[in-house]
Amino acid sequence: MYRKFTIRIMVLAFLSACLLTATASAACGDASKFGGNLHRQSWQDSDPLQFGSLLRIADDSDSIVGMWHVTFTAQGNEAGPPDGTPIDNALATWHSDGTELMNSVRPPQDGDFCMGVWKKIGKNTYKLNHFAWFANDTANAPSGIGNPTGPTRFFQQITLSADGNHYRGTFTLDAYDTSGTQVAHIVGVIAATRITVNTTVPDLL
Repeated sequence: MYRKFTIRIMVLAFLSACLLTATASAACGDASKFGGNLHRQSWQDSDPLQFGSLLRIADDSDSIVGMWHVTFTAQGNEAGPPDGTPIDNALATWHSDGTELMNSVRPPQDGDFCMGVWKKIGKNTYKLNHFAWFANDTANAPSGIGNPTGPTRFFQQITLSADGNHYRGTFTLDAYDTSGTQVAHIVGVIAATRITVNTTVPDLL
């Protein structure tokens, strides 16, 4: 009788082990079901409040990504525009892939779209290397397309506000003619406000 009881206990233990193994296998044994969740994107972009998500690299409040209304104002030029001279008034989008696009207030035939690449260099601090490519100068041809002009480089360094809705910084503008000779050098300050789904035209003027 003792032997039968022992055998019965061993059988129950074996069945319990099998059930536990099957459950564990169903829950976490198939690595292929979860491998995609460990990609870099999941710990950058996943919602940290969702069950099972990994932590973000940076909080949304520390993100430059989005659409902005940006003004560029001359400041600190020994030879050039006096302090307070407007240099540009633009709409800019900063993208999560490290690129940026700006729609300048310049006339479209002058070349009003330009592009850049950005990098985070510190807490809430970013640098942007931005280029306006070849275009036409309508300053002396207001009724038509003017003479070809060379590219311009805007180098910017900005700091995002704590609430993530504004940034300020400095810029350096270097303009070139079509042969690559520098024809202008301007420095100044930048101020920007985030554009949201509730922003209206009067907010931007």
